[in-house]
Amino acid sequence: MEDSELIINSSKDDETPHIFKDTSTSALEDQLEEDQLRRKLKFFFMNPCEKFRARGRKPWKLGLQILKIAMVTIQLVMFGLSNQMVVIFKEENTVTFKHLFLKGYVDKIDDTYAVYTQADVYDHISFAIDRYLQLHNLSVGNHDYERKGSDMTAMTVCQQFYKKGSIYPGNDTFDIDPHIVTDCFDIEPWEPLHNGALSESKLNMNISFHRLLTVQLLFKLKAINLQTVRHHELPDCYEFSLSITFDNKAHSGKIKIYLENEAIIRECEEWHVSGSLQRNTHYMMIFDTFIILVCLSSLILCTRSVVNGIRLQYEFVHFFLYCYNKHVTWTDRTEFLNGWYIVIIITDILTIIGSILKMEIQVKSFTSYDVCSILLGTSTMLVWVGVIRYLGFFQKYNLLILTLRAAFPNVIRFCCCAAMIYLGYCFCGWIVLGPYHVKFRSLNMVAECLFSLVNGDDMFETFAAMQEKSHLVWLFSRLYLYSFISLFIYMVLSLFIALITDTYDTIKHYQQDGFPETELHAFMSQCTDLPNSGRYRLEEDDQPVQMLCCCKQSDGLEDNLWT
Repeated sequence: MEDSELIINSSKDDETPHIFKDTSTSALEDQLEEDQLRRKLKFFFMNPCEKFRARGRKPWKLGLQILKIAMVTIQLVMFGLSNQMVVIFKEENTVTFKHLFLKGYVDKIDDTYAVYTQADVYDHISFAIDRYLQLHNLSVGNHDYERKGSDMTAMTVCQQFYKKGSIYPGNDTFDIDPHIVTDCFDIEPWEPLHNGALSESKLNMNISFHRLLTVQLLFKLKAINLQTVRHHELPDCYEFSLSITFDNKAHSGKIKIYLENEAIIRECEEWHVSGSLQRNTHYMMIFDTFIILVCLSSLILCTRSVVNGIRLQYEFVHFFLYCYNKHVTWTDRTEFLNGWYIVIIITDILTIIGSILKMEIQVKSFTSYDVCSILLGTSTMLVWVGVIRYLGFFQKYNLLILTLRAAFPNVIRFCCCAAMIYLGYCFCGWIVLGPYHVKFRSLNMVAECLFSLVNGDDMFETFAAMQEKSHLVWLFSRLYLYSFISLFIYMVLSLFIALITDTYDTIKHYQQDGFPETELHAFMSQCTDLPNSGRYRLEEDDQPVQMLCCCKQSDGLEDNLWT
């Protein structure tokens, strides 16, 4: 009777069974969603080999990176050999110009060149001008004057001097107008000069040395680098902007002479090279184009992976907040942003831009080797650094990257504190020791000198080069150097090494006993399906019964729900 009443009541009022049915279905769907998210997270953090076993998905990114490493390295080596010829050509031309236009020039390590008498100044200026006019009869290279149409450009001679000045050192008096006046005139290449002193020549150049600041000889020459033909490359046409400066700004009785050469590579207007040079250039263009396509494919794949990681992060954060009412920590959120993919994306962008510039250089429509070399050099460096990522898949090889990642925050904080002390020593050494020590003349030189001392380099030379003109400064220099070396080598550097060593020991201990488990990894660890279990292939399937059993505990829960 009670059973029949229960059936009748159930038939009359359907609310209770419907409520129970909706509750059990909702719980089942939540459990399915949680299991699916665990499986999705575990698949996301697998390495390429595990993903291949899990879904049979081929590791395209891994294959592209291996191919890219080989191709980018070959490209860099070939460009480096080409760039080396450019550098050698520029340097050798600069040395040639110094021997051609500087009287009595001798190659020296410090490259100091100066005159001390008025007659020597006139003589050296006359010598440089005369050599310029006789360029075709002197140079053994293919140098020529710059031409504008059918006319050759002239040499410009400029004086810079104070507008007015009367100086009487014997009486300790002077009257000076500091405004600088520049006086220039041109010398045409076909215009011969009278041999002899410059003051006696047709230029009639009189120099007021007590007001003189500089004398500059400005001219341009052109040349063609033919050595590239032997390496199956199109020759470059060079424009050399030369300036010979007689520097008297110090008025110390020593007029320093500088020759500066600024080389600009330009596209040759008319050229013809017989043989297989053109075919070789086409092969190089095809090779660079293929590299661009490989890097573009890698860029698309890695960008897609980064976007998928960010989407999965938002999904995990929303799930944790909805189901557990907890906020995901920043450390767990950064796990989804793979830093190696960011490095690869930067590498691909640099390689694509550098390859395009390299192709422009090969066809001589772009001539900036420096920009191209920076892009290709940086990209190749990052490509080889990225190899560490794939070594990190093996536990015995990932110790370096784990140590660097764990120690990085503490190292940055430690370096910021040490930098304050280092900068204090830099400013102090520059202002106190600069007038008495050649290595402390500028703030940049002070920083380089102190960094060398930290690494144990040039210690004796730094002590010995200190002038003893002032006993007080000499004693201060000893206190300054001894305190800096003791503080940074025995304390700061030792603490820095200890910081890295402590992190290394911690990581090594974690590898033996297990790493601390974050909420993200604890959530994923409940999914015990192996990559080759076949369950990851059903991740996108809509059959809930087949996808339910992500975790071993889910079987009992499923029975309870359906019961």
